[in-house]
Amino acid sequence: MSARDAVAAVAERFTEHHTATGPATADGPLGWSGYAESRARAVERTGEEESVLYGTASVGGRDCVLVSFEFGFLGGSLGGSTGDRLEAAYALARELRLPLVSLVATGGSRMQEGMIALIQLQRVARASALLRAAGLPQIAVVRDPTTGGGWATVGAGADVVLALPGAQIGFAGSRVRPAGADPYAYTAEGQSAAGQVDAVVPPEEVPGVLNRWLTALTATGPAEAAPVPRALSATGLPPTGWDAVEQARSAVRPRAGAYLDAYFEYRLPLTGDRCGGTDPGLLAGVGLHAGRPVAYVAQCGTATRPAGYRTAARVVRLADRLGLPVLTLVDTPGAANDAEAERAGAGAAIADAFAAVAAAGVPVTTLVIGEGGSGGALALAAPGNTHVTADSYFSVIAPELAAAILKRGPGEVRSTADQLRLRPQDLVDLGVARSVVGPAGG
Repeated sequence: MSARDAVAAVAERFTEHHTATGPATADGPLGWSGYAESRARAVERTGEEESVLYGTASVGGRDCVLVSFEFGFLGGSLGGSTGDRLEAAYALARELRLPLVSLVATGGSRMQEGMIALIQLQRVARASALLRAAGLPQIAVVRDPTTGGGWATVGAGADVVLALPGAQIGFAGSRVRPAGADPYAYTAEGQSAAGQVDAVVPPEEVPGVLNRWLTALTATGPAEAAPVPRALSATGLPPTGWDAVEQARSAVRPRAGAYLDAYFEYRLPLTGDRCGGTDPGLLAGVGLHAGRPVAYVAQCGTATRPAGYRTAARVVRLADRLGLPVLTLVDTPGAANDAEAERAGAGAAIADAFAAVAAAGVPVTTLVIGEGGSGGALALAAPGNTHVTADSYFSVIAPELAAAILKRGPGEVRSTADQLRLRPQDLVDLGVARSVVGPAGG
């Protein structure tokens, strides 16, 4: 697919912009023999003067600045003129206060321009940082192939990374990978499994998905606190601490997915910690509630892994930068504490989540929907704006572990649960929670 075909596939309107560049030397900055002829053949073959085109566009009625790579032009490689265009596209997005959408297909930096080509990555990184500081979102649609510096800047550097099925994606191109390297690791699906891609989207669905993302990432005014979800069960308040624990651990209690489905008109996932990890026990992303975008982070009842906390921190910081309120759903017996979790930096990941929530300038709303296990749960709880359901508890430590530390027998676990004052009503009395929420209409 050419750059213009890629644009036509997602946008109903596109107005191309042009960047003035100085006269190029015949064979480029290195005097690479035959480079001028290669460029001339690329122009003739593609009808383009460079490997990137850009302009303003409308995707499903949502305005944005659109960048599209022409892989037929020297493999979509980045040279000095490409850098000029990319920098101008980011600047245009800042000037017009519009999101930037990039349709990426590139083999990386252009060898024939040597280090002049490579330093374009610094220019792109700087332009991206300025756009990020301006509070504007960046979305990349990664096509086949996307490798090298283009992946490591325009692609992987975006806030949201979507990929086409089967696309070849990786910093290392196909001809420079180690012998015997697992080919799956260099695919859209492999990168998604490793937490580097948020979603693999079939081509025919890309326009609609882009429109939803552009809607969800665009705040329409000052961030107001996300409304507290209503409880999905009519469970009564637990009479004892151990009753609270049993109700929270019940297999039939509503879980995070049900709460999110009931709360959002639609939601879009943000997957992975961008450090090679994912946590299937944590759901995160942005959705639309009552027509307004809300970012969410939800624990799903399992021990949260380091990748989950890093993903949560990533989403909270993105929401803070874009001015979106945040909803967190707490439901975990605690942070994962196995040896693998420790090697993956459990402490640092939990600290990062605490820091992201503490530093957020946008309002964060928390509902505890099940187990609130110690610091692993508290890391995602909003100070001063945490609410609880009747079938939840929150505790400094699980009652079984508390009894073990105190050298109490199994028969004293129930009384220990009472001493911990972990019931929903106890949490309100202690000032830890603001309210016990009831079911809709209750």
